[in-house]
Amino acid sequence: MADPQIQTTYNTYGYPGLVELPPAHSRPDAELALNFSHFRNTTRTTLTFQVTPRLSGSLRYSALRDVRGNTPGAAVQDEIFDRSFSIHYRFLDESSRRPAMAIGLNDFLGTGIYQSEYIVASKTVRPNLRLTGGIGWGRLAGVGSFQNPLSYIFGSRMDTRPGREDDEGGTLQSQNWFRGPAALFGGIEWQLSDGWKLQAEFSPDAYPQEDGTAFDRKSSFNFAAQYRIRPDIHLSLTYLYGSEVGVNLSFALNPKDPPAAGLRGNAPPPVLVRGVNQMPAGTPADSRRRLAAALQQEGLRLQSLETQGDIAAVGVQGTSRTRTGQDIGRTARAMSRTLPAHIEQFEIALVVNGLTPTKVTIQRRDMEQLEHELDNSWSSYARARIEEQDQAIAGPRAAYPVWDNRISPYIQPALFDPDEPVRADFGVQASTQVEPARGVILRGILRQPLLGNLDDSDRPSDSTLPRVRSDGALYDAEGSPAITELTGAYYYQPAGDLFGRITGGYLEPMFGGLSAELLWFPLKSRFAMGAELNYVRQRDFNQLFGFQDYSVATGHLSGYWQMQNGFHTQIDAGRYLAGDWGATFTLHREFKNGWRIGAFATLTNVSAEDFGEGSFDKGIIVTIPIDWLSGSPTRDDFTTVLRPVQRDGGARLDVAGRLYDTVRGVRGHDLQVNWGRFWR
Repeated sequence: MADPQIQTTYNTYGYPGLVELPPAHSRPDAELALNFSHFRNTTRTTLTFQVTPRLSGSLRYSALRDVRGNTPGAAVQDEIFDRSFSIHYRFLDESSRRPAMAIGLNDFLGTGIYQSEYIVASKTVRPNLRLTGGIGWGRLAGVGSFQNPLSYIFGSRMDTRPGREDDEGGTLQSQNWFRGPAALFGGIEWQLSDGWKLQAEFSPDAYPQEDGTAFDRKSSFNFAAQYRIRPDIHLSLTYLYGSEVGVNLSFALNPKDPPAAGLRGNAPPPVLVRGVNQMPAGTPADSRRRLAAALQQEGLRLQSLETQGDIAAVGVQGTSRTRTGQDIGRTARAMSRTLPAHIEQFEIALVVNGLTPTKVTIQRRDMEQLEHELDNSWSSYARARIEEQDQAIAGPRAAYPVWDNRISPYIQPALFDPDEPVRADFGVQASTQVEPARGVILRGILRQPLLGNLDDSDRPSDSTLPRVRSDGALYDAEGSPAITELTGAYYYQPAGDLFGRITGGYLEPMFGGLSAELLWFPLKSRFAMGAELNYVRQRDFNQLFGFQDYSVATGHLSGYWQMQNGFHTQIDAGRYLAGDWGATFTLHREFKNGWRIGAFATLTNVSAEDFGEGSFDKGIIVTIPIDWLSGSPTRDDFTTVLRPVQRDGGARLDVAGRLYDTVRGVRGHDLQVNWGRFWR
């Protein structure tokens, strides 16, 4: 019987590791994991994302009790809630002769309680046995330390670790990286079976803030017995530093994997070859009626149909931004089954908020010839003509108004709050959207919280800036019920690659006013540029119809770049709600099914001291498409922003329906990515 294969799992800090130490290996590309660990007086909650096959990043929230602060001579505090970031990069892969090697930074962007750096190597000596050894600095050099070997290369300055330069937290503090004394660490992992693994390690972490207060550190050895409940769930029992018993639990999922329930939907109707049970010509009204009924069966809505000679042009409202290829394919199938035989050319424009960003021209004979070919997806893309739709297709008056009314539950989380790791409200939400005419969108959302603790926060704002976000707890406490959005928007298309939006009303829970936007997005370009101007006034805390005195003009110039492998970069530069000027840098990775995971940072002319705790605005953004969860096509998604702390500096207006995300699903690159679903 073959030995089980060693598996890399998560340590008590929530990133890939042994018991508390890092190895050189990584988890599968794109995996997203939530990790909980606890031992006496220490609880850590960590979100880790495998950004690339080699790079992972972690956001950690730690609740520490009876612990000293991170300054010399600090007094023991009853409780500290600490937020920190870690990164781990594997720069060398394991081979038969050499180990894998990695480098990492812990708490490189936080208060520095867990700050450390390391270089580590791991070697699999048998399929079920792996050894790890490394050198650490900072917190990983608390026991058995020696002179920094980097001082022999970079000079004596590497022997001293300067310490922190401010007490606001949230800054890089790079002056400390890989400086000061160093120490060695190591460990061993033994995969007993597919379900069980044993781990042992030597850790030089002295727990300087905790030892003697939070717990007694009696040894440098840690041990763990780990059980794999499922391939994506692991539970460990740990024995730490000769005195403490703890538990470690991790949950993982991979956005690249399909959901367990799969994607539901009807099988595509076959292409109807002309001359085989062909539908009689009839009148134009008959063709429209038949086509509308066929599209409705596919979850699509016909907005317009025009025929001229042997050409039929349709405008169709699609099902989902990630299924544009399938929507076009099913529209072409429906046209082959319902339109007269003399129609030779199909022109299909997907309509999004009244805009028709792209026109796809397909020859009917190509549909008939390629349906059963092996490489029909690529062949159909190569034969299709994709071009700008110079002007919006005018639909008949009978196509409007279009109503969408819903009553549904909602959840509003607030994770990693400075005083509480998890806050959330659960309630019922009534929403309505009506399109009375082409490009005119009226929206309203009314929420009534039923259960939750968002209003429990009693932390008053100490901001020296206009309190555009830091009074959020007052909005949570008084907004019952709350009108979170009540807007009217007009979308228009001045030219084939230029799009516009004007929105007015109660734009978001805290601000109302007027917002105008233009987006330049060439059809086959990976780049786009936009400009947005807003004039808004702060809303009353009860989120009904009143306003407060504070008003501000804001606006941004934005640049968008679709890179390779699903990575997207966005830069927004301009004026923020508190009147500060600066820029927001966003990098995220997006998957074909609509999952999006990324990070952002905003730097403005507000100093770290004036900004307050955290020094500048930053965080993690996670977007989950609802159709990934439900299996049914929809444009809806759930987005949450994980911030170490929400302050007033760098706060941007949150307007629904911004143009870039509205139109890009049917522009060149995204359309090409999604074309693989054309024949589904």
